[in-house]
Amino acid sequence: MASAPLLLGHRGARATKSVAENTTASFELALQHGCVGFEFDVRLTAAGHAVICHDAEVDGVTVSCATPTQLRHLPQLSDVLLHFARRAFLDIELKVPGLESQVLVALREHRPERGCVVSSFLPEVLLGLSARGAAVSLGIICDQRKDLDRWRDLPVAYVILHHSLITSALVEEVHRADKILFAWTVNDQASMLRLAGWGVDGIISDQTELLVRTFR
Repeated sequence: MASAPLLLGHRGARATKSVAENTTASFELALQHGCVGFEFDVRLTAAGHAVICHDAEVDGVTVSCATPTQLRHLPQLSDVLLHFARRAFLDIELKVPGLESQVLVALREHRPERGCVVSSFLPEVLLGLSARGAAVSLGIICDQRKDLDRWRDLPVAYVILHHSLITSALVEEVHRADKILFAWTVNDQASMLRLAGWGVDGIISDQTELLVRTFR
């Protein structure tokens, strides 16, 4: 392979069960393992806070309905950017609409120095960011074959695909369109090496220690 792909932790160092995913500690651990950066999830509370979590419900509380006094233990986007904007490549996945303006303001205040993509499964989120003149790279996430063609019609620089959808021909097609392809979530060494051999630009993994050991 010409060069190793970008190595990113999935929700931090997710395979390390002693540290909760999508937390500052997990993000730190992914970097300590040798990853260049990490992917993390952002949701919006009823109080208007951009909080870091994957699931729509946390500790019995629906995130979108959370009041200012609920879910205060969750990291906020501003916290993550403050701690990591100078040290890590950030894949910021927006799980819901409504975060677009807040995310762009936060990124202007804390511009990631090692690169950044704002990603989502939701085309409307990416179109909303584009309509706001987003000065950041956007990425579409896909895990269903029926949605695979979406990347061609959206204002994205990154195509972030479940590893099962990726073929060598697709990697070539994405590159011919001058876009960057990331694979997720890749947790075994054989798949890591196969995808790297096909030329994917980044690999997102729960198994951050294995990922780094495989390429470094």
